[in-house]
Amino acid sequence: MNSQLSTFIQNPKIRLDKWLWAARFYKTRALARKMIEGGKVRYNSLRTKPGKSVEIGAQIKIWQGFEEITLVVTKLAKQRHGAETAQLLYYETIESTQLREKRILERKLHAHNPSEEGRPNKKQRRDIIKFKNTSD
Repeated sequence: MNSQLSTFIQNPKIRLDKWLWAARFYKTRALARKMIEGGKVRYNSLRTKPGKSVEIGAQIKIWQGFEEITLVVTKLAKQRHGAETAQLLYYETIESTQLREKRILERKLHAHNPSEEGRPNKKQRRDIIKFKNTSD
């Protein structure tokens, strides 16, 4: 772990897409770049470009599916390492965590799966066909 900690850098210029990739938010730099260009990533509340230099203390907001995550950069890294090391690069704000948990709970409470009832059986299909034909 100590050898991995030495990969953290103090003052260099690191691109936003490279940092997001190193922090393991996106599987590839190309995907990180695409998300930044698509407006799914905000740097200090502003839309930005993939080449933006990341600074320690900057606030990054990421949208992934239904999730909205607000992070604060704590360390910089040029290389991608394991998940435990990647989590040292940032921390999620308390407000972001609470809002995310609230939205997850709301989605679970309001989830309706129409396929729970299943497909109609043979008799029900016959009744549906009969009803459609008699209503003409």
